[in-house]
Amino acid sequence: MLMDKLFFILYSLLLSIAYLVALPFIYFLSKREIKYKISLPARFFLKSNSPLKKGGIWFHVCSFGEARAIYPLLDILPNELLRLTTTTQTGYEAIALKQKEQSRYLPFEPLLFSWLKPQKILLVMEAEFWYLLFALAKKRGAKTLLINARMSDRSFHKYERMAWLYKKIFAQIDEVYAQSQIDKERLEKLGAKNIHVIGNIKLAKIPKASKKLYKPKALVVCGASTHAGEEELILKAFVALKEEEPTAKLILVPRHPERFQEVSELVESCADEQHYSWHNYSHSEAFNSDIIVVDVLGELVNIYSISDIVILGGAFAKIGGHNAAEAAQFGCKIISGEHYFNQRDIFSMVEGIEVVTKENLALRLKQHAELKSTSIKQKTDIKPILDSINEVL
Repeated sequence: MLMDKLFFILYSLLLSIAYLVALPFIYFLSKREIKYKISLPARFFLKSNSPLKKGGIWFHVCSFGEARAIYPLLDILPNELLRLTTTTQTGYEAIALKQKEQSRYLPFEPLLFSWLKPQKILLVMEAEFWYLLFALAKKRGAKTLLINARMSDRSFHKYERMAWLYKKIFAQIDEVYAQSQIDKERLEKLGAKNIHVIGNIKLAKIPKASKKLYKPKALVVCGASTHAGEEELILKAFVALKEEEPTAKLILVPRHPERFQEVSELVESCADEQHYSWHNYSHSEAFNSDIIVVDVLGELVNIYSISDIVILGGAFAKIGGHNAAEAAQFGCKIISGEHYFNQRDIFSMVEGIEVVTKENLALRLKQHAELKSTSIKQKTDIKPILDSINEVL
């Protein structure tokens, strides 16, 4: 007990010193980078970031995808009790759609001492291992849960080297809901207790199309949730495909909005060279060009509904992949890169995904007739999490 108190004090002190030293750099970054213009001042200077109302059900997520994944839980729980935080701009946009009044950017850890109000329960998504977040929430009366917990091959070896720290973090977590048995075993080695394997909650309620799009009478290829370097790869493969399928169309959907302009310029250059037509989706929602760049958020599932083939981004670059189930619900043929380590559990529940090296992408795309239509083998039950929440309400 004494050692735990000493660790709490020392950790808080060291992090506070690091925070003060880093402030000038954070301020400079917030002025220089557009994507940090709101999030950094809110997180590190508490600008327009008042504390959450006490006595609620507090969810913390990181990314847009994680925020969307908790929608099935948010839709069931009383809206007036929801308290939502995130660390990213896209994550904030997603949580604010559900509870605008009680959505915030999560302050950097030392600021939580004055910012954090007592809540009934704290639920943190996946791998947001913030020691003071769990410790202070627990000290102020909250039941603490880690939900949709995962531990990829690459992450596990890194975390093992800091196992002493994660044992301290997991000591502050009451319950863990893991994606798979492998995740459970790895989390136990890091000190996690009371672990329940319920699958990936991203499969509990897969987002449906929000509107009906009219599919062109052509082969439609979707480059989905792409990252830097992947658009060039997909464009090269598409050019090879067009030699055999002249009417084929490519819909490119970059993962991050700050890259919309960059991707548009890349597509414009390719289109000029190949004599293709192209346009931005924000200018026209028609699919009458050879290449369409989707430069708006929230349209990907709608695009999946009219796609024949999906080249799923985030796995040709070493990002960890993205949710294949959203495309698989429509039976799309899916091609993924090899680096899907963050989506291992979801990939195991989707049948028919074709995994290729980036060198073989063009060849497999040309051989699309041999690919299988995908289907979802298993979904997830979120009832155990809801039962845990209801115990404190």
